[in-house]
Amino acid sequence: MKPPFQIMGTDHVRFIVGNAKQAAHYYQTLYGFQAEAYRGLETGDRGKAAYVVKQNKIRFVFTSPYKPNSAMNTHLMLHGDGVRDVAFWVDDAKAAWEYTTGNGAVSHQAPTTFEDEHGSVVLASIHTYGDTLHTFVQRNDYR
Repeated sequence: MKPPFQIMGTDHVRFIVGNAKQAAHYYQTLYGFQAEAYRGLETGDRGKAAYVVKQNKIRFVFTSPYKPNSAMNTHLMLHGDGVRDVAFWVDDAKAAWEYTTGNGAVSHQAPTTFEDEHGSVVLASIHTYGDTLHTFVQRNDYR
């Protein structure tokens, strides 16, 4: 049976690391990635820092926890620096989530819409192997 959604490509790969700023700088300096976005204390996020770097169609998100008792810090202590999420760009995040969870995948996050001045994005995610996630990213209405 053909899935009721289409994977258009990889949206991003998210890493949990001890020093997100240093990891982003490494990829910028050695591999020519460009800074695309930042989230942290200066933007009002008191839980984590996240640096997004991009080169052509490749986007990495390096995230570091600020709080020692957070789930993200527990993940970092258990696994060390590494990939937490391989996110797919899809045409319909809700259909992707419903299809995969309907076929036995364990949900991590039900489809949720996020909006800002640039439009809306729908995210949904499932657990895969170990503690790794697959997030479905629908950017149809985002510019």
